[in-house]
Amino acid sequence: MDLDTSQLQAFSDAYSYMESSLAGLNVLIATYFSDVPAEAYKTLMSLKCVTGFGFDLVRGLETIDLIKVNFPRGKLLFAGVVDGRNIWANDLSASLKTLQTLEDIVGKEKVVVSTSCSLLHTAVDLVNEIKLDKELKSWLAFAAQKVIEVNALAKSFSGAKDEALFASNSMRQASRRSSPRVTNAAVQQDVATIKKSDHRRSTEVSVRLQAQQKKLNLPALPTTTIGSFPQTADLRRIRREFKAKKVSDIDYVQTIKEEYEKVVKLQEELGIDVLVHGEAERNDMVEFFGEQLSGFAFTSNGWVQSYGSRCVKPPIIFGDVTRPKAMTVFWSSMAQKMTQRPMKGMLTGPVTILNWSFVRNDQPRHETCFQIALAIKDEVEDLEKAGVTVIQIDEAALREGLPLRKSEQKFYLDWAVHAFRITNCGVQDTTQIHTHMCYSNFNDIIHSIIDMDADVITIENSRSDEKLLSVFHEGVKYGAGIGPGVYDIHSPRIPSAEEITERINKMLAVLDSKVLWVNPDCGLKTRKYSEVKSALSNMVSAAKLIRSQLNKS
Repeated sequence: MDLDTSQLQAFSDAYSYMESSLAGLNVLIATYFSDVPAEAYKTLMSLKCVTGFGFDLVRGLETIDLIKVNFPRGKLLFAGVVDGRNIWANDLSASLKTLQTLEDIVGKEKVVVSTSCSLLHTAVDLVNEIKLDKELKSWLAFAAQKVIEVNALAKSFSGAKDEALFASNSMRQASRRSSPRVTNAAVQQDVATIKKSDHRRSTEVSVRLQAQQKKLNLPALPTTTIGSFPQTADLRRIRREFKAKKVSDIDYVQTIKEEYEKVVKLQEELGIDVLVHGEAERNDMVEFFGEQLSGFAFTSNGWVQSYGSRCVKPPIIFGDVTRPKAMTVFWSSMAQKMTQRPMKGMLTGPVTILNWSFVRNDQPRHETCFQIALAIKDEVEDLEKAGVTVIQIDEAALREGLPLRKSEQKFYLDWAVHAFRITNCGVQDTTQIHTHMCYSNFNDIIHSIIDMDADVITIENSRSDEKLLSVFHEGVKYGAGIGPGVYDIHSPRIPSAEEITERINKMLAVLDSKVLWVNPDCGLKTRKYSEVKSALSNMVSAAKLIRSQLNKS
């Protein structure tokens, strides 16, 4: 990261303090995920108690220039040339050239071949994948295969090159570069064209909100939820059986329809203003869309740790992305017919799909993101044509993709925000575009969030002890609709109406009642229906109480 002088001094002081305790040990300092800044590198090289240094030479190629200028004699260099954060097979010949460059600088005996970081971030073993086709599988390397790559490079570096293995690797690399599955000329042309515009809606958000209110006729402090409702064991079972072709299309649709009806009825009884269908048909907010887009592949057992004991199975984006047909219009149209109230169309945004996938490494990430954005744009416009007047495009992972280095953050935010705007730039003023973000520190990117130009943003607030509100206390003006979450959905605890009322009043101290929405922090899929019903009932009661107070005043 970008460390200032005082932080670097503290770093040096800490290692000086440990120096006597480390005596006699072989100490390796490993740093990864980016280039090492010049001043930080200088500080590292000055440490006396260190035996070796490990560098990410996949995402930190510029570090090699620092190594050329100054690498301490006698120290070991752990060269992270095999990517620990993705699932693509290593280009062994290219990595060997990097190792040979390092040999000329520090000497062969001081170079250790390594992965760029730990293998926590990649799936375990390709052997477990029996459904991936042979060609695609030949382009991949999970953790077990990366260990083989490290060993192959080390042996080759020491003079025992496995010519057959290297030849096979070269053929697989060439196969991926030339495969028609990877490149779609029309998509490439479309992406080249969209870069010529910044894709802003033609009308200011304040004018759009007036047009939307005229059409939707919502009360002050409108209530909504984020999207998902509890995913019961029966729901997971029916989806699993449908995928295994044990349930007919008719029976599956009927089951999902009944679940929708239950969710819609509950929301109407509670008095929620803008409804959701609950996403009963969805296994995962990224996988559901990826399964319907070209250029994506899915593993059977490619699990990686998300946080704690939670694991996810990221899609693999291997080629140019297109949307062969509508993905959600059937389901959203079905749900809208069940109620007279607005029913949100629910989509996952391009940045979140990108950041929660294993992304192809043969083109810049923003190019792939723009391709996904164009696919989501088609879906947004089809939803609008089907009569869906409120469309939510979730960007839960926008902040998650922010680069560590400040010098790289503006570029990322510019293209990430642009990708979101692409998805909805063509809709009418009366179509209300929502987005949702959760579980990150948003205060330092609030101006980029404003630049997304969504009509309404619902955003995590309660779980982070309302830190989000501080940015508005500091004078940031937000003119679009905004719903800071009023309770934490990751806890089974049910907040009282009084507690939620207090939260809403804190929000009204810094936000205009005309733009404030009332909603939970995030989706409700991890909760039980008993918890959801009580919490939402209290949320609606709190909103109605303050609404009546506002009307009196």
